Amino acid sequence: VLAFTPELAAKTPEEFARLLREDPRIAADAVIVGDNFRFGTRASGDTAALAEFGARLGFEVEALPLVAVEGRDVASSSRIRQSLAEGDMPGAEALLGRPHRLEGTVVRGDQRGRELGYPTANVEVAQGIAIPPDGVYAGWLIVDGTRLAAAISIGTNPQFSGAERRVEAYAIDREDLDLYGAAVAVDLVIRLRGQEVFDSVDALVEQMGLDVAAARSALGH
Repeated sequence: VLAFTPELAAKTPEEFARLLREDPRIAADAVIVGDNFRFGTRASGDTAALAEFGARLGFEVEALPLVAVEGRDVASSSRIRQSLAEGDMPGAEALLGRPHRLEGTVVRGDQRGRELGYPTANVEVAQGIAIPPDGVYAGWLIVDGTRLAAAISIGTNPQFSGAERRVEAYAIDREDLDLYGAAVAVDLVIRLRGQEVFDSVDALVEQMGLDVAAARSALGH
């Protein structure tokens, strides 16, 4: 992966095409792009120009038509990010062709979920990954290739004056798991509700029970 630096952004279309072929980190024999692809400074190059450069420099170019999803926009990274920012997980899934996935390592948290009867895996997600809005989600916790139905909390835990944004997954009916240090994935299926502060811890625990039941129903588990 080449970092998108000001120097890279300033390259002319021909300089960019030469980079694709002549930079040993890439050395492309073929380049496949969407048919609206633009490149070079100020997006001045198009797919026809890329094909011309490819013919001269020794790589093939194939421009593919954009994919439209029934009832939704053309699939694009911008539209997917918008769906995620809105908490529209089914919309993101329709465009991705799969649920949006967060990956990371399970780290120690406050262990408050265990105290409340719902032990969670606190997943430290790598920076740069799009995380949807705070709230409670139904989804899947993937451990060593095994998919476990889960209720997932994203947020700062304001009930206990938390400040750090976290992704915590409770594997439904699995209170025997010890996942500290494990690499796991979380697939987000649907947002159940936003982040809330309750009048008491008892009210929070009652809502957590309702959240787990809603997640179970949403996942058909």
